[in-house]
Amino acid sequence: MAKRVLEVVDYDPAWSKRFADEQSMLAQVLGETVLKIHHIGSTSVPGLAAKPVIDILMEVPGLDELDGKNQLMESLGYEVKGENGIAGRRYFQKGGNNRSHHLHAFVAGDETLARHLAFRNYLAAHPQIVQQYGELKLAVIRAGHNISEAYMQGKNEFIQHHEKLALSWYFNQQVA
Repeated sequence: MAKRVLEVVDYDPAWSKRFADEQSMLAQVLGETVLKIHHIGSTSVPGLAAKPVIDILMEVPGLDELDGKNQLMESLGYEVKGENGIAGRRYFQKGGNNRSHHLHAFVAGDETLARHLAFRNYLAAHPQIVQQYGELKLAVIRAGHNISEAYMQGKNEFIQHHEKLALSWYFNQQVA
């Protein structure tokens, strides 16, 4: 199978509608199998350049219940990927090599949920960091790192640094 070539594009306000449509469909179809559905990733942050793929974070009461819906997820166009390298996660992709959605599911209370939400909220509250992050992502792609592994490596140091700041900021916000 050919490697997927990534692109990063300017922020598109239509991304929030694409998420809302998918959120509504997933909530309706999955019912009590899902507790909350969040828009995460770069497409959830106004003004941030991103790969045009909607990242979805789903909180579930249990992974066994969600695993029982794999055939249903496939009927909705999702490829079931299991943990896909992250223990305690269920991962789904939609769109094949022309990805449209990534769905990450965790049991409610998993620390990964807070990490994703903290990073999203931190970016949304810090426009200067959004600008830096968008410029970095575009520079990584322009440097020819448009295959997933190289792209992720090119952003890793920035993400690690800001994720720590985001978690501290996020939990301070929760206490305030």
